Formats: sequence, C-alpha cells, structure tokens
Amino acid sequence: MERLWEPDRAAVEAEENRGGLGGELITHKARRHERKRQELLALALGVKLGSKGTILWKPIKLLASCPQIASPLVRRTVLKDAPEKQCSYEKMHNFKVHTFRGPHWCEYCANFMWGLIAQGVRCSDCGLNVHKQCSKLVPSDCQPDLRRIKKVFSCDLTTLVKAHNSTRPMVVDMCIQEIELRGMKSEGLYRVSGFSEHIEDVRLAFDRDGDKADISASAYADINIIAGALKLYLRDLPIPVITFELYSKFIQAARIPNADTRLEAIHESLLQLPPAHYETLRYLMAHLKRVTLFEKYNLMNAENLGIVFGPTLMQPPEMNALTTLNDMRLQKLVVQLMIEHEDVLF
Repeated sequence: MERLWEPDRAAVEAEENRGGLGGELITHKARRHERKRQELLALALGVKLGSKGTILWKPIKLLASCPQIASPLVRRTVLKDAPEKQCSYEKMHNFKVHTFRGPHWCEYCANFMWGLIAQGVRCSDCGLNVHKQCSKLVPSDCQPDLRRIKKVFSCDLTTLVKAHNSTRPMVVDMCIQEIELRGMKSEGLYRVSGFSEHIEDVRLAFDRDGDKADISASAYADINIIAGALKLYLRDLPIPVITFELYSKFIQAARIPNADTRLEAIHESLLQLPPAHYETLRYLMAHLKRVTLFEKYNLMNAENLGIVFGPTLMQPPEMNALTTLNDMRLQKLVVQLMIEHEDVLF
C-alpha cells in the first residue's frame, strides 16, 4: 500500500527527456494521472490534499495511527488488528473474621495468632489463615479450593473459573453448546421463557453435579429451559459480567454520537474487564452473533437480543429504579453493538 504513494519517477523522467512540446504534454498528462491517483488514495483515507504541486509521502500506517485524520475504515482496521487482551487470572482473597480453636500461626508472617476469639481472618475460598493486619499485605494469589465452593450459581466468576482451572464457567459453555446443537432455529430464542420450575431444576443440577449435570434433550426437551437457565446464571452473579466499576464507562460510551468513536470507547472499556468476565462476554457475544444468523427462523436480531441481555449483563452499582429505567435504552445499545461488531471488538 505504501508504494502507491510514490509517483512513477522513471516514467516521468523518461517523458521529460523526450523534450519538445509533445514531451511536455505527455509529462503534464503523467503528472495529472499521478495527481488523480493521489486524490483517490486521499479520499480513501479521509485526507485533504494541498495545492496542485503538493505530493504526499506519508505512510499509510502513520495516517492510520492518527485518529484526527484517519478515516473510519482505516481506524476500524487498526482497531481490529490491535493486540488481544492478555489474560492474567488474579483473584483477591475473600477474608472473613474467624475464631480458631487451639493454637494457630499466621501463614503470611509465621507469627503466633494471639487471643481467645477472632484471632485472625480466613479466606473462605482457599482457607488461608492470617492476621487481620497481614491480610492487607497478602498478594492477589487466591487459588480457590473446590471443596469450599458450595454452589455454581451465585458464585463469583473469577472464583469459579480458578477453582475449575478453566477460562469460562462450565454453565456458560454447556448451555451454549446445547443451544447451538438443537435450538438455533427456535422461534423467540432467549425471549420466550421456559417453565420456572424446570429452570430451577437445571440450577440445582449444576450446583449438585457441576459439569456432570445432564441438560440434554432427554432431560429437558424444551430448549427455552436451557436458555432460561443461562440467563438466570448471568443475572444471579454477585458481580455482573460487565462489572459495577465499569458500568458508567460503558453507559458513557453508548452516549457518544459518533459511531466509530463510540466503538473505540466500548473497546477500551472491554479491555479493562477482569479476564474471567472478558472471556465469558467474548464467548457469549460470539454465540449471540451466530444466533442472529438464524434470524429468519428465530426472529431474534441484535437489537432484540440487546433488549433481553442488556439488564442481564449490566447492572448499575446502586439499584435505583429511576436510574435503571433511564439506562435501559443505553444497556440495550451496548449489547447490540457488541453483537454486531463482535469480530472487531473482541
């Protein structure tokens, strides 16, 4: 592409060496042709050319990196080619005050834990015992113990994936695989609700059996039950997929009027999500994009899916009814854009 900026100097010099009026005429035509080619390239990049004698030598990559002059097409390409999010699954300890029976020593400083009651704190996810003061110094290296994870639903995303040593919760993987196997053409997929009693049975099966839970057609013939269980899982997370801390950033991004700037703002917000949340959202959006490919049968486009999943994936930090009502349109728009531009944003 960069070569296109360079005029064919050999051709121009050859024409100039011919001399005479004919040579000047040919040289003028060659320069006019070169000028026209530059104008086409400038139009593609959204750049204004200067005077007639101006020749541009700027490389395309330099122009693409400058948001002030790059065209939406070039900026979109740069956004898509940006490096992927590097995932490091760090998890903070979930310390709670604990009364120990018998003598105990702090596992951080190795000193004795004095007192009769509430001598220190214990991580409810991995069982680490430390002084209350030492708990502020312990690094975010909690490795949850499966024996301490009592349920799958309503369990923190990062805690669950670290306990199972996976990138996403098994509930999301299993439900989406089952839906794509036999439910992509189901009319009103994700919009039509399954029987709440059967959805509760699926929840209990995951809490009891984990990845051994049976959600096949022989157990639940209605695919809306599986879809409902997936929505229930995402809705019951103690920290939503789009976290409370980043909620306002996504809402502000949705308010940006310029389409390309809005996409860039959403992309920047996505990169700030915790790894488990980012991977879950990426996998879910790729699935919902595939759902829209069957819109002819299931009648679910990106906008309809945004209406369904907006309040499920995004919840304001403060549960204010008025705020939730005002933000519903923006929540829908954020999810809709993530589905439509899934290939660019993730």
